[in-house]
Amino acid sequence: MRIGYLECFSGISGDMLLGALVDAGVSFEMLAETAAALHVGARLTMRKVSRGGLAGTKVDVEEEGRETKNEEDDHAHHHHHGHEHSAHEDHAEHAHPAHGMAHHHPHHSPKAEQPAQPVRAHEPHGHAPHRSLAAILAIIDAAPLAEAVKQRASRAFRLLGEAEAAIHSIAVEKVHFHEVGAVDTIVDIVCGAAGCEALGVDRWMASPLNVGSGTVQCQHGTLPVPAPATLALLGDAPIYAAGSPMERVTPTGAVLLRMLNVEFGALPPMRVAARGYGAGGRETPGEPNLLRLIVGETEEGVQDGEPIAVIETVIDDATPQLLAYVSELLLETGAWDVYRAAVQMKKGRTGVQMTVLANPEKLPVLRELLLRETTTIGLRWRIEDKLALAREFAEVETAWGKVRMKVARWPSGEVANALPEYEICRNLARLNKIPLKLVMQEAMRIWTESASAAKRK
Repeated sequence: MRIGYLECFSGISGDMLLGALVDAGVSFEMLAETAAALHVGARLTMRKVSRGGLAGTKVDVEEEGRETKNEEDDHAHHHHHGHEHSAHEDHAEHAHPAHGMAHHHPHHSPKAEQPAQPVRAHEPHGHAPHRSLAAILAIIDAAPLAEAVKQRASRAFRLLGEAEAAIHSIAVEKVHFHEVGAVDTIVDIVCGAAGCEALGVDRWMASPLNVGSGTVQCQHGTLPVPAPATLALLGDAPIYAAGSPMERVTPTGAVLLRMLNVEFGALPPMRVAARGYGAGGRETPGEPNLLRLIVGETEEGVQDGEPIAVIETVIDDATPQLLAYVSELLLETGAWDVYRAAVQMKKGRTGVQMTVLANPEKLPVLRELLLRETTTIGLRWRIEDKLALAREFAEVETAWGKVRMKVARWPSGEVANALPEYEICRNLARLNKIPLKLVMQEAMRIWTESASAAKRK
C-alpha cells in the first residue's frame, strides 16, 4: 500500500502542501497547467527557499494585476469582509487577520530565495467582487481535469461553505467568497487535489497538528487561534500548540486534510519512496516553517488480519439517480468501495442491495449518511478480515505520454498483477483522439517488456 504521511510540526496551509508535493516529485508544470485550466486569471510561481536552515520549496498563487500573495509562516492575514455573508477580504483594505479562509501576504523573503518561475493562466479573472459557492463549483466542473480531481476539490469547497455557514448561522447558499481570496483558494485546493492524485497514494495520514497560539482580529473582535473556521473543519483531529504565537493551520490547510480523508497517528512502518518539504512564507528562527511529506510503501507483502467494515442495506423505493449520488457521497466521506446489486425482494419487488466497504473507524459516519441520504429505515454491518497484496507504482513512457502502472506483488516479490491507471489512459486517449484500449494495451506492452528485461539481468 502506498502511504502519504504529512508531518505538521509547523502546521499546514495551501501553499505549504503545494510546495511539499513539488518537492516530493510532483510536476510543477502539471500544477501550473491545472491552475491555468481553471481560467480564473491566476498563475503559480515556484522557488527554493531556506527555513530554519532546511531547504524547502515555496509555491505561490499570483493573480494578474495584483502583487504576489503568499500564505505567511504564521498563516495569518486572512480577512473577513464587512458583509456578514462574505468569507474573504482584500489585504489592501484591512491589515488584521480574521476567521475567513486563509491566504496570506509575506512582508519579506529570505535573501537566499531563487527567482520565481512563472507560468501564466490563459485568461484574466472576472470583475465580480464576490463568488458564490455554486459559482466556484461551476468553475471546477467546467475545467478539463480528471473526474477524481474535480470530486475532491468540489467536496473541499462544500466543506468550506458549510463551515462558514455554521459559524455565521446562515444558509450555505448565502456564503460568498471575496474575489481576492476565492481565486487563491480555488487554485490551492484544485492544484492540491491534482498533485495528491498524481502521487497515487492509497492512504493519507498525518501527525497531530500544531495549530499555533495567540489571537486573530476580525470584525467580531479578537478571537483565539485556531480561528473558528479552522476549528470547525478540524473536527476531532488531534491538535496542540507549540512555538511562537501565530496561526499555523489555516482553514485552507484544514479543509485539504478533510478532502484527503486523512487518518491521524504515528508514522507507520514503510519503505520511503519520496519526501518533500513545503515552505511557509517567512523565516522563523529556531523553528523551521515547513510541512514535511513522506511517501512510502508498506513493507509487508500481504497484510494479514487487517479489519474491514461491511455495511449493507436493501432499498426498493429509491431512484437510480439518488443511489448514484449517495454512492459518490460515501466515497467522498472515506468509504473504500461502494457497489450495488439488483435483488428480488418480498411481494415480487426488485430492489437494490447497497454494500459499503470501509475502515471500521468510519462506521458511525457512514451509517448516519446512509440513513440520512437514502430511503432505507434500517441497515446491518459486520467486521471482517481483509487480505491485500502489497502494491507499488511504476511509470512507462508511451508515444502519447507517461502512464502510471499499478503493480501488485506476492510476498516473494513476484508480480501478481499489473494494470495501467485508467484515469491517465483516458486523458491521453481523449487528448490524442485515439481509442482508450490502444493506450492501455501499449502501456501494458511497454511495461511487460521492461519487466522482462529487468528480470533477465
